[in-house]
Amino acid sequence: MLPEDMNVMEISAPGGPEALAPARRRVPAPGHGEVLLRILAAGVNGPDLLQRKGAYPPPPGASDLPGLEVAGEIVSLGEGVARWAMGDRVVALTNGGGYAEFVAVNADHCLPVPTGLDPVDAAGLPETYFTVWSNVFLGRDVPRGANFLVQGGAGGIGSTAVQLGSASGLAVFATAGGEEDCAFVEDLGAKRAIDYRTEDYLAVLKEAGGADIVLDILGGSHVARHIRACRLDGRIISLAFREGSKMELDLMPMMLKRLTITGSTLRSRPDAFKATVARDLEARVWPLFAEGRLRPVTDRVFPLAEAAEAHRTMEAGAHRGKVLLTP
Repeated sequence: MLPEDMNVMEISAPGGPEALAPARRRVPAPGHGEVLLRILAAGVNGPDLLQRKGAYPPPPGASDLPGLEVAGEIVSLGEGVARWAMGDRVVALTNGGGYAEFVAVNADHCLPVPTGLDPVDAAGLPETYFTVWSNVFLGRDVPRGANFLVQGGAGGIGSTAVQLGSASGLAVFATAGGEEDCAFVEDLGAKRAIDYRTEDYLAVLKEAGGADIVLDILGGSHVARHIRACRLDGRIISLAFREGSKMELDLMPMMLKRLTITGSTLRSRPDAFKATVARDLEARVWPLFAEGRLRPVTDRVFPLAEAAEAHRTMEAGAHRGKVLLTP
């Protein structure tokens, strides 16, 4: 028998981590094509921090609670759900609602917990794997041996990109801060860790012949430097902009090198697109966990009631991999 109400962490008003406040809400009912999950763990991601600050509102119809990825047990099935059964343990991409004890999610955005993984650790997979896979690999011919520059290799997006790049046969160059983080990203599969405190990634990539793909979370003045770092027909993918979304840019080098500069946000993509990514991940990426070629990277797990501290940890930038919450 399911309870009528549940514990959640909601955003009381736009602001700092202290804006996250405990509350009680009704347990949602799954709609057509949805499943209801009893949450085992939820990931904390950059968009959650932006939403808390009032800079990333949920799309129409989505929960106003933060939390874009979860692992959980299916406790109720909506109409039209054929694949999943009661008791199945899955990970899921959500449009929000993960900072709670229960969440209703699109059944097509669920994947099984990869073989051999703890469901709590697996909660940190959907957001970064959907993001990196859809931007770097999905529907693209990515040649083995291509040089792949990953900015912020020790973070959630970065640690996923390093592993996927290495498992796909790319030569991964990953920036990180300090010897320990550099050792960490090389252990994940990076060919070369670049300590941004003491080294210039532009010089390293030029010596390696240039980057074919750049995963950018910095923005600002680094966009022009990434253009310089690329070789002919390179691709720059913008996923965040820690140093700002606006910059002055000379387009001539981009044109001469025939570069592609692109970017996206995942939350606003159509449901059908997310379902396509889910099935591609399940077929092509999920088996690599059982083979030991990929692994979840969990930095810390906080109780849901300590979500504010989890946000402070994220904002401090000292985490390696994912920060998670458990109800």
